[in-house]
Amino acid sequence: MNSKPVGHRDLPASSVSGGDGRLAGIAPEVLIVAGSLSVQCGGGLATVLVRDYGPLPAVAMRIVFGAVLLAAIRPPRVRGASREAIAWCVALGIVLAAMNTLFFVSLSKIPIGVAVTIEFWGPLAVGVLGSRRAFDLVWVGLAAAGIYVLAGGRLVADDAVGVVAAAASGLCWAIYIGVAARVGRHWPDGRGLTLAMLVASALIIPVTLALSSPAPLLAAPAALAGGVVIGLFNSAIPYTMEIAALRRMKASTFGVLMSLEPAIAAVVGFVMLGQILGTSELAAIAVVAVASAGASWTARRTIAIGELETP
Repeated sequence: MNSKPVGHRDLPASSVSGGDGRLAGIAPEVLIVAGSLSVQCGGGLATVLVRDYGPLPAVAMRIVFGAVLLAAIRPPRVRGASREAIAWCVALGIVLAAMNTLFFVSLSKIPIGVAVTIEFWGPLAVGVLGSRRAFDLVWVGLAAAGIYVLAGGRLVADDAVGVVAAAASGLCWAIYIGVAARVGRHWPDGRGLTLAMLVASALIIPVTLALSSPAPLLAAPAALAGGVVIGLFNSAIPYTMEIAALRRMKASTFGVLMSLEPAIAAVVGFVMLGQILGTSELAAIAVVAVASAGASWTARRTIAIGELETP
């Protein structure tokens, strides 16, 4: 992911330094961990809004306010951008809209730590696909066992909806990793993310208006303030950090660092929401995190060894 962006023309250095360049001096590993902390804390607040107003109004606030904040900081500039660069932004916007909506639906049904862990099969798959070693089947087996413990007992009533939504969000997460890396390469100043968030907003607003009533939320100033916070901590900050990091690291390394997210989500669920998980559920979360880290680490080693052996 260190190759040169291939847009219609190179962006001026001043544009880069004024956007993503501010993060260039920060190690990508630090950006990923900081982004994970931000998104899970935002997710804790989002869970409260989801319970009070429903998943669609809450996710609409997350995406729309996130887009507004990004547009104010880093307005999109499509003039001179290639069709391919714009197409990747549109693709990212579609993925973001789907991933966030599905995840917020899962938050309305199951605890945040469980939802994030089930969703985590997506990044895990990215890590496993980066390697061809048979030993990776061990990591897959561990992750499957952990997810089964979390999901197996919840495939009843409303919990089943949460499990399926989290799993579908995981697929979107896997796609997001590859698409976000492409956007980061085409738009090194970070403006591609703004464009993608505007696309996601254009998709989520009509869906929300058609399938739910946002009026109660719009009439609550405290909820709107919470929406701004969610847009900042759940979208603008973490996505900016992740895309900046993905331009400078392999997807497999990204998977290792993201293995912290299920544990972070469980802690946030306990501290912010009072969601107490059983011993078996906590053990399952730990197993999935270890499996993801192990699979991604193995993939990274395999790639590194292959590079050393290449004449």
